[in-house]
Parts: sequence; structure tokens; C-alpha cells
Amino acid sequence: MENIALIESFSEFKDDKLIDRVTLMAILEDVFRNALKKKFGDDDNFDIIINPDKGDLEIWRNRIVVADGEVEEPNQEISLSEARKIEPDFEVGEDVSEEVKLIDLGRRAILALRQNLISKIHEHDNTNLYKQFKELEGDLYTAEVHHIRHRAVILLDDEGNEIILPKDRQIPSDFFRKGDNVRGIIDSVELKGNKPAIIMSRTSPKFLEKLFESEIPEVFDGLITIKNVVRIPGEKAKVAVDSYDDRIDPVGACVGMKGSRIHGIVRELGNENIDVINYTNNLQLYITRALSPARVTSIKIDEENKRAEAILKPEEVSKAIGRGGHNIRLAGQLTGYEIDVLREGAEEDVELREFSDEIEEWIIEEFSKVGLDTAKSVLEQDVEDLIKRTDLEEETILDVIRILKEEFED
Repeated sequence: MENIALIESFSEFKDDKLIDRVTLMAILEDVFRNALKKKFGDDDNFDIIINPDKGDLEIWRNRIVVADGEVEEPNQEISLSEARKIEPDFEVGEDVSEEVKLIDLGRRAILALRQNLISKIHEHDNTNLYKQFKELEGDLYTAEVHHIRHRAVILLDDEGNEIILPKDRQIPSDFFRKGDNVRGIIDSVELKGNKPAIIMSRTSPKFLEKLFESEIPEVFDGLITIKNVVRIPGEKAKVAVDSYDDRIDPVGACVGMKGSRIHGIVRELGNENIDVINYTNNLQLYITRALSPARVTSIKIDEENKRAEAILKPEEVSKAIGRGGHNIRLAGQLTGYEIDVLREGAEEDVELREFSDEIEEWIIEEFSKVGLDTAKSVLEQDVEDLIKRTDLEEETILDVIRILKEEFED
């Protein structure tokens, strides 16, 4: 294979990979120098001239002329008789430059050289791809479903880059077909070997935040700021918003007339129920708003232990707790406080933790998960409802109710 034919085949990479001329020349020179080192032991005395645009390649080996029989370093020195075969007037001590044809390296060396070039260019592409997507972490991104696997959906963007949407970062109601466009955020980018793994997420609170920026102009323009977002993906979310302009109602602007602005976001998230609340530095008011749609009568706050007791009318308690305890759990995450819900007139109630000698800790925890932290809050529930809302067996629930009733009978 002649030099020009080989370099022409190399220039295909430039067209396919869109590598700039300077980078391609650097990669080519590095690859050729590695090949020369393997062949001759050293590459310091070689000049490599590359013009990838024209397909030109020249390699010149520089050696010093020494007297016949005195060659000690064949790569650095050439005998006088050999030098005069190149030019008849060479003398001892002069420098000789001789062109090296790639074919002189041998067929196996040329194949290895080409493979090395492919590897170097892929490495360059992967490094650029990693940098490109690392800068996009946390940003919205859209790609097309290419392949559906058991544990992940494989997506391809317009450039043919592979994006992975793992099962645990899909909304439970998500259902995709090949060719569907999928929107999420670039959650993380990791190098696995030399290849970047680009992970998308639709469950991250950041995804909901970015959807607000995308769909609501005031958020995009910075007139409304999102202070915090918490989610139970596909079920419920709470978003705290604020505005430094008193003329703007941040909640109204985000929700829109009859929910027109937020409707598209809800649909994107598989009909996730989204509560938008006004952020405030007034902690009592903030916790009260976080428990919406329930109406709170009063709040008692223990700042040291980051706990709050919310007193509500009996008919508001179920709203505060929410289906599956979602509302009270998200309210706690939004405010950073563990919230206990109490009914009006139940101040003499007893916390379930007080029964830890008789009721196992994991059982108390199961009740706590659905917002039932006190004896009366459990006793006021139907047994069937408790079975549905918790992971507890009927026999366990009846045993707990018996223990709690004995306390109040005493």
C-alpha cells in the first residue's frame, strides 16, 4: 500500500467524525511515531510531514554518515557506501535524509497502525462526547426510543448518541414504543472504560423543575424562582415558588387559568398530582401551606428537633395525610420538618412511640409512613382502611388496636 493510498483512507475519518484538521494531524503523527518506534526502536530522528486535506504523507529518516564498518546505531548512522547509493558525493560526518515508505514497515505493521488510528479517534470522540454531555447534566433533553430492554430503554439523539433511561428512573406509568420521543434530564454521565454512559431520568425532582422553566415564561425569565421541589414520581409532587415582584402571583402564574399552564407538565409526568405553593420564611405559614389541600387550625414547632405538630379538624386529617401518606410525607420533605398530624381536642393523645415496649418498632414505623403517629390517629381509622394503607396484616392491626384501647380505658 502506497503512502498516498493509506493517507486517503485515513482522511475518511475526518469526514465521518468531523475532527478538526489540527487534531487529526496530531493523532496521525502520534500513530505513525508509535509505528516507527516499534520498527526502528526510536523515532527522534524521523520527520513526519502530513497534509490530510490533500492526502499527502512523507516520512524522512535522518542519519549521520560514518565510515564503512563503523556503524554502531543503524537507526542513527549509515555507512559511507550506503549513503553514496543515495547521493554519490556524500562524505563521512554529513547528514543523510532518506524517505521511508510505509510499505517498508510491513503489512502487519500497517494493519496495526490503522487499528491504532481507529482506537485513537474513538478515544478522542468519547472524550469529546463525555465533555459535551457532562455540561448538560441537569438539563432537559429529548431522544428517540431505539431499543426497549427489561431494565432500561435505549434512546438515540439526532447525532446518534446513545442515552440510557434505566427502569428505576422511569415514571411507573411510562410506556414507550420504538420511535417515541422521550423527554427527561441528563441525570449523570460516567466513563465506563473509554466509553461514556449517558443516563437520563424522568423521576428526578430536577426534571419537574426544568419542565417549569420550559413551560412557564416567568420561571424561565427569572421573575419566579423555584425554591424547592419534592416528588413521589407518578403520584404526587409539591413545588414551592417565590417572586421578588409583588405584582406577580407566583402560584397563579405557574398554574394558569383553570390549570392551563400546568396541564402540559401534569400530562408529561403521567398525571402526577402537583401542588404549587407560595414559599415564605414564616415557618408556621410554610408548613401550613405545605400540608395543603388540608386546612390547618394551628401549628406547634420544635425547631431544635425539626419537628412540627399540626392541629386540624377531624374532617381535614385525611386530606393532610393524603392517599398512602403521600401528602404528609412530601410536606415534611419540602419543609425539612417531621410533621405529626393531630385532631382538634386530641391534645391528650399518646404517641405510638410510647408503646414501643408492647408494639414492635417496625410496626410503629409502618403506621408512621402513612402519617399515623399517635394512638388516637390509629383508633379513629377503619380496620379495612388500615389494611389497605399499610403493609400490615389484619391480625397485627387488631392486636395494635387492642393495646391502644387498653391504654385509654385505663
